[in-house]
Amino acid sequence: MDALGARNIDVITVFVEDLQGSKSFYQEVFGLAAIFEDPNSAVFKFGNMCINLLDVSAAPELIEPEQVAVREAGARFQFTISVEDVDAQCEELRARGIALLNGPMDRPWGVRTASFQDPGGHIWELAQQLK
Repeated sequence: MDALGARNIDVITVFVEDLQGSKSFYQEVFGLAAIFEDPNSAVFKFGNMCINLLDVSAAPELIEPEQVAVREAGARFQFTISVEDVDAQCEELRARGIALLNGPMDRPWGVRTASFQDPGGHIWELAQQLK
């Protein structure tokens, strides 16, 4: 079998318990409109990649025989968004009532970061390259 080779990641599907709440969060926090919706999903475009919010009830069709982990199982990944000013973005999040998990803080690898969660428990990191 040939290796898959380097390709773009086009879509990441995340499983959510509250599709409407998650959809509203993505619209309000990221200022995005869904590029596709149906009763089980909402897709948002982030630059050259999309995030598909999929209701957990529809997930088994995609991942059986595996199971969807419950939100309380803990974080297994985070999404990182590059921003010009982490502190300003954090103030904007706070103004929208979104609590930070951590940060803003300077990291030893030359990046200032802060993290927050979406309603499904998925972690998002804001990252600013330090000069």
